[in-house]
Amino acid sequence: MKRKATDVLADVFIYVFMAVLSLLCLIPFIHVLSVSISGNGAVMSNQVFLIPKDVNLDAYKTVFGDSTMMRSLWFTVFVTVAFTALGMFLTICGAFALSRKRLKGRKVIGVIFLITMYFTAGTIPDYILMSQLHLINTAAVLILPLAFSAYNLIILRTFMQNSVPQSLEEAAAIDGCNDFIVLVRIVLPLSVPVLATLALFYAVGRWNTFQDALYFITKSPLKPLQLKLYELVNAAGSNSSVSQEVAGESMQAEEVLKSACIMFATIPIVIVYPFIQKYFVKGVMIGAVKE
Repeated sequence: MKRKATDVLADVFIYVFMAVLSLLCLIPFIHVLSVSISGNGAVMSNQVFLIPKDVNLDAYKTVFGDSTMMRSLWFTVFVTVAFTALGMFLTICGAFALSRKRLKGRKVIGVIFLITMYFTAGTIPDYILMSQLHLINTAAVLILPLAFSAYNLIILRTFMQNSVPQSLEEAAAIDGCNDFIVLVRIVLPLSVPVLATLALFYAVGRWNTFQDALYFITKSPLKPLQLKLYELVNAAGSNSSVSQEVAGESMQAEEVLKSACIMFATIPIVIVYPFIQKYFVKGVMIGAVKE
């Protein structure tokens, strides 16, 4: 059967539009990568856009030259994995319970969760609370306080309410399945796409956050990667401001270092994302659909 010309044109338009959109998303990363491996003079004179000039890896040598950088990288990976696992566990449990109509007071509980999205105590009360709980300078302070997201809970609860057929749960109940079996064998397998999305939200959010570490962590072994890079860039800026070099050259060197730091923090996410997308969907529900 021949396709209509309008259908072909529509497909061409969609492919071109998506290609342009993808390119617009990639251009900033390509620019930052080019700046990070370009020479000082080329960046200083704004000659670098997408193609690096006077290629050198001095900025990366500075980043990797810090002996504690790799230790912070692995510590950040550990915190991110633990944070994501705990956040998904809490979100799944809360969303499943609130999606059951027989749960008494579920609307009141939902409103309480909703309030936390708009009102917070502030930085100083948070610090006092963490101090009284003896969480300052511990890995737990980077995992526990932010491990639950009311926003993610609402997304998953709404999905479970609207996308999981009630008839399946009723049939499972007739077969003698309890709530745990219904959750594991019916609800979770049908919710894999939204679960993968929320897991990525948790992982990327934790990976990019450094404000809590800035407030609650002072010991070097417990500093996550983002905080180490933040301190490295600040140190480069301070050294530039007091150096005897030409002002433009010092500023340029700082920009190159910033770009290298951005790439150092971004590349792990770019590498890990395809594995999250592939293996989370296949592996998180191992045995869930087995009879």
